[in-house]
Amino acid sequence: MPDPAMLDLQQFLPYRLSVLANRSSDALAREYSQRFGLGVTEWRVMAVLGRYRQLSANEVAQHTAMDKVAVSRAVARLLDAGRLTREVADDDRRRSVLRLSPAGRAVYRRIVPLALQFEDLILAGMSRRERALLFRLLDRLDELELRAEDAAAGVPARRLSNARRARRSAGARATRRG
Repeated sequence: MPDPAMLDLQQFLPYRLSVLANRSSDALAREYSQRFGLGVTEWRVMAVLGRYRQLSANEVAQHTAMDKVAVSRAVARLLDAGRLTREVADDDRRRSVLRLSPAGRAVYRRIVPLALQFEDLILAGMSRRERALLFRLLDRLDELELRAEDAAAGVPARRLSNARRARRSAGARATRRG
């Protein structure tokens, strides 16, 4: 009889998602690390800025669900490498916004095809319907995780913070490949 106090990791969703995400990120990171000298965190910052054009460091952290300190360090490295620019926001002089520099955009444009090719390799064994179902389920899991996180924190179900709204909208993709 299984010990009820022991966690069956193969049936524990956070563990399975984490392992899959780490393996996928590490495999792709080997490619762009060798070619472009980027780590996973730097690439995630660049990927989000490539998609949203300009964001504050806090918004990058919200969109990636990464720790603000990790984002700050990655931003500093990317600024030093000339792959990002930082400017004062037009709408709020107290806030700065980040953008890919021309050099950063060039690297981004070279990595995107590698990332999409790797995604295709992962999903190659799935039909179009299975891929669509997978992304619908991921969207649903994202929504349910936000609710569970709020419930665990004692936040009323209807109230979403700006970070949660950003995360929710970042998760809802306008278009799907495949």
